[in-house]
Amino acid sequence: MDLGEKFVIRSNSLEPKQGNILISEPLMKDFHFGRSVILLIDHEVVEGSFGIIINKRMNVNVSHVVDVFSDFEGPIYLGGPVADSQLFFIHTLGDLIPESYPIIDGLYWGGDHKTLTTLINTGIANADNVRFYLGYAGWEAGQLIDELVRNTWLVGSISVDELFNTPPEMMWPNFVEKLGEPYEMWNRFPLNFEDN
Repeated sequence: MDLGEKFVIRSNSLEPKQGNILISEPLMKDFHFGRSVILLIDHEVVEGSFGIIINKRMNVNVSHVVDVFSDFEGPIYLGGPVADSQLFFIHTLGDLIPESYPIIDGLYWGGDHKTLTTLINTGIANADNVRFYLGYAGWEAGQLIDELVRNTWLVGSISVDELFNTPPEMMWPNFVEKLGEPYEMWNRFPLNFEDN
């Protein structure tokens, strides 16, 4: 068996689009993107793309960082290297938060912060329906396509249930497993060559 063949990313005919996920190839060593799963918030061939890393939970709660969200008992996630001092959020609250941007059915990006604060203070918004991310990942026009051609990412799909109910540390291996037999070796490959 040619082990090199087991690590080749094969096309699964999925094109990147809003609401898809990008699954990093297993050998990527980058701090932000190694073993990452990125939710594409927007993808435009001409204007570029952006998304958030969804599987890297930080060891800090939102309530310890943002005073007005003191009633929110949920972690902050590492969203990406761009605007990494800004806090972004996704949610399932839809029209309850004005100015929300739909991503996929039942999942939204951002919205009015004052309304979000009120919903947190009343207990309507919580860690079951809102996630906070520090920073985001961005690509200039054509850059993401180039990275896909170079086999940096594989495109997949995600449901709202998977996003909110899969432990972050299990997202990358679970989505790799969903890709099927051609990728079964990925989950057996050590994070560090020295571990072998």
